[in-house]
Amino acid sequence: MRPALLMFLYALAVAWYSPALLARLSATGMSARLALAAWLTAIASVLTSLAVALQQLVAAAAAGWHLLAEAFCQSVTGRACAPPVYRSAIIELPLAGAALIAALTTAVLAWRCGRSVQRAQQLAHAHGAAALITGRRLPAASGTVVLDVRQPAAYCVPGRPATIVLTSGALALLEPEQLAAVIAHEKAHLAGSHHLLVAVTRGLSAVLPGVPLFTRAPAEVTRLTEMLADDQAARRSGRPALIAALLALGTGAPVPSRALAAAAGDVTARVQRLLQPASPSPRARNRLALAAVTVLLAATPGLLTWLAA
Repeated sequence: MRPALLMFLYALAVAWYSPALLARLSATGMSARLALAAWLTAIASVLTSLAVALQQLVAAAAAGWHLLAEAFCQSVTGRACAPPVYRSAIIELPLAGAALIAALTTAVLAWRCGRSVQRAQQLAHAHGAAALITGRRLPAASGTVVLDVRQPAAYCVPGRPATIVLTSGALALLEPEQLAAVIAHEKAHLAGSHHLLVAVTRGLSAVLPGVPLFTRAPAEVTRLTEMLADDQAARRSGRPALIAALLALGTGAPVPSRALAAAAGDVTARVQRLLQPASPSPRARNRLALAAVTVLLAATPGLLTWLAA
């Protein structure tokens, strides 16, 4: 029982107090990949700890309610808990009810999160299919279609096949090297399954709206995936072309809510980051701090289980 309590308390601490630290370390986006890994590891660490705590609770319950009651009583009061106390209905019945409620709540929340992700995927796939039907294919770039819309916009939608969507306004606005940078940005999103990361964090935020880690994660994951795609596009097409393309598309044309657009998020911050990359020393310190936090978050659940055992 004590390992379950330790896991639960650890999950609460990370869920409430880690977002401030993670936001500070990832604010500049100088190490976007590591920062994204740190946020995702924090989420996984909390969910894993809660799952292990629930599993230990269910295992104790399956072994017998009186054993669960004894373990709970002794975890709280030490060895002072006598058999007449933990074998009484006053302890066993509320504990059984709490275990049942915890199991049912976990199942319902997991189902709701899964449904949210599934609906997001279905909407994206439907939009991609509609774009393939109504748009014209761009011969110079496979998997890219052009919609006859005057507002400049570029975004990608997952599906089978995945689709990069450009508007005719964007096609008329962008020079060839800028267009290549935008397509490289969207391909980076699709290759990294960034849409799935955003959908999962949004689903968790919807089912756990009062938990700071899950409340802040969607915006942070979206921002970092945009910066990560910027980095990959800049390596492929060059920073000047990407910066010019972002500025050209930064008019805020409306795109589907589940799409990942080239000009999404804080374009000014992204352009500033590309114009003034961090020097090697601050970047190294930031990477070291993010790596240390990520390793700590990944290792702590297992360490707590080992120590409690």
